[in-house]
Amino acid sequence: MADFVGALDHGTTSTRFMLFDHAGTVRAGHQLEHEQLLPRPGWVEHDPVEIWERTRTVIETTLESAGIAASDIATLGIANQRETTVVWDRTTGRPYCNAIVWQDTRTDRIVHALDRDGRGDVVRHTAGLPPATYFSAGKVQWILEHVDGVRDAAAAGDAIFGTTDSWLVWNLTGGTAGGVHSTDVTNASRTMLMNLQTLDWDDELLGFFDIPRQLLPTIRSSSDPEPYGAVAGIAALAGIPITAALGDQQAAMVGQACFARGEAKNTYGTGNFLLLNTGEALVRSDRGLLSTVCYQFGDQRPVYALEGSIAVTGSAVQWLRDQLAVISDVAEIEALAGQVDDTGGVYFVPAFSGLFAPYWRSDARGAIVGLSRFSGRPQLARATLEAICYQSRDVALAMQQDSGIALDVLKVDGGVTANGLCMQLQADILGVPVSRPVVAETTALGAAYAAGLAVGFWRDTNELRAHWNESQRWTPQWTDEQRKQGYAGWKKAVERTLDWIDVG
Repeated sequence: MADFVGALDHGTTSTRFMLFDHAGTVRAGHQLEHEQLLPRPGWVEHDPVEIWERTRTVIETTLESAGIAASDIATLGIANQRETTVVWDRTTGRPYCNAIVWQDTRTDRIVHALDRDGRGDVVRHTAGLPPATYFSAGKVQWILEHVDGVRDAAAAGDAIFGTTDSWLVWNLTGGTAGGVHSTDVTNASRTMLMNLQTLDWDDELLGFFDIPRQLLPTIRSSSDPEPYGAVAGIAALAGIPITAALGDQQAAMVGQACFARGEAKNTYGTGNFLLLNTGEALVRSDRGLLSTVCYQFGDQRPVYALEGSIAVTGSAVQWLRDQLAVISDVAEIEALAGQVDDTGGVYFVPAFSGLFAPYWRSDARGAIVGLSRFSGRPQLARATLEAICYQSRDVALAMQQDSGIALDVLKVDGGVTANGLCMQLQADILGVPVSRPVVAETTALGAAYAAGLAVGFWRDTNELRAHWNESQRWTPQWTDEQRKQGYAGWKKAVERTLDWIDVG
């Protein structure tokens, strides 16, 4: 039997390939960033060709440096940034334009129009999502309306759409030479086009956005013994079956072994994503959360989740580095913020792309408030870390109100969890312990787990649960009064960001 499962983890800022053994331990890996393209205010793009080139490089580099052959690998799973939209020509393999990233807000007028005539309520009920610039459907409509030739190419069957999992699977399985055009239920559930109950594209929703069905990929299970296809686009992995694909946050749920109803995790990356497993029950939110597919294994019934999506958390730290030069490396923020015991009343609300859950206000924009002559780099750095944690508290409170489940511990993962001060602040602001697993980067692990389950590399979810171990725990140190006052200030700061942009 092969010794490893491969996981391709394509995120908002980077792509990496990792190999996991039977114990769920990382045995090899390589990671590369890709460029963030910001052509106009509110626009965020990626180059799909660069993403595919980075994918090839990280896979080939990992295998070469580790001395591992394709015959050592049982299968491949994919986790991907969700909602980011690619439309390409199936005959040439070339994208018609850059990918429109989930953070992009150019579609605000498209999505606001849905609520003016009642179609927004249909989207909420059928797709489980509020009309928002976050999701894929508006991005596809924008491309069809604004990129020359795409509408005609779609009608002819030449243009095809996918989130980045579809783009990668198509290229991995041969591209123009027989590439498979598919997606999984978790990614499809983020488009505003899939019916959450039937798990199929919904004709009424397609009509809302004037999107032809032939543009869309086939929807598959997240983990499937019948492979999506075999790798043909990278010689070093030729013939390896692709048996799993999940949106990155759902992959992290699998990697955190959140298989039981009521289990939750928070992933800290470019944004924050707090998910609660609701089992086979589709729970609809009254408080700004998303109803989404958590995963589907084989022909089993889908498992659903409530999700709170936060647009800007880790990327706020990158903003301090890249736009303000407050720090020269993201790792510096912990020491800088640790120079002071508090922010001196400074709050930073990083609403660069509006506010996502639980507010869903695309009219909001970022604000730094409470400044005085005393304020400096350390206070701004600490306020940035607190912003990550306050936004997570917003979501956790809404989740408790929707589900009736109060968190007694928060499982965390993602790159920001390496920042011990930020995790301590999260425990203080939330008022519950924060627990990080031994494998903090659980997105790739979840993709590997889902793929390995499909081919029997792991027996069942009980075996996966046995692999989970805690690395570190942070317990709350703030008093209830500190927590109450701090959160009240945060809510005042959020109010200052609203109604900044006029939307239709």
